[in-house]
Amino acid sequence: MIDSAELEAIRQRCDAATSGPWESFVEGRDHLGGNDFIRTGGLDDQSPDIELLGASIADQDFIAHAREDIPRLLDEIERLKKVNGFVTRARLQPGRNSNGEEKGL
Repeated sequence: MIDSAELEAIRQRCDAATSGPWESFVEGRDHLGGNDFIRTGGLDDQSPDIELLGASIADQDFIAHAREDIPRLLDEIERLKKVNGFVTRARLQPGRNSNGEEKGL
């Protein structure tokens, strides 16, 4: 189980990274000539490209997508925790059964 402090640390690492979107460019697949790289910050020339040594194409694509995937996953975890808390509170209310339904119905 991941506690709130660990989730917050993950969110802080995401927030500290170069802003997205990040896009993986593979020579021969996405462009002709030059190295494989990850473009950060979209078309903003102020954002640096990332070049990886020894990474597979799958690794590079994963890293590029992680910039947007991880914040979305953190948001979904937060949403599900809220839903779970609501359901748990509803189930524990007096006059309700273990499914959160009113007793006697």
